[in-house]
Amino acid sequence: MHEMSVALAVVDQVAEAARRAGDVTAVRSVRLQVGELAGVVPDALSFCFELACAGTLLEGAELVTEPVAGRARCTSCAHEWPVGMPPRLTCPGCGGTRTDLCAGRELQIASVQWEDGAPAPTGEPIHEEC
Repeated sequence: MHEMSVALAVVDQVAEAARRAGDVTAVRSVRLQVGELAGVVPDALSFCFELACAGTLLEGAELVTEPVAGRARCTSCAHEWPVGMPPRLTCPGCGGTRTDLCAGRELQIASVQWEDGAPAPTGEPIHEEC
């Protein structure tokens, strides 16, 4: 399951950040930006996250997924539009087929809440955009 590998990567990155911070005793929550084009099912990710956290500093932590809508921009006329699912990549303005995806592929740790309530530094993207 793809979501399990994503969950394990999130747990590893947050645990490493906690180790670098020093005196963190627990993690309360992790906020993750998930683009609608990232190929990740948020409910499956939440289930896998709970399993991946077992026996770690993150055990009991809440995963908050923040959806990011897919958006595209036409390279011919600069029109921007929400691509939706399935993605519409043809420009609704001019009918052009040369488009750039502006958003929707995100898969990134946006924030972490330590046990003491102080926000942790924002993490690196888990999935690099092209």
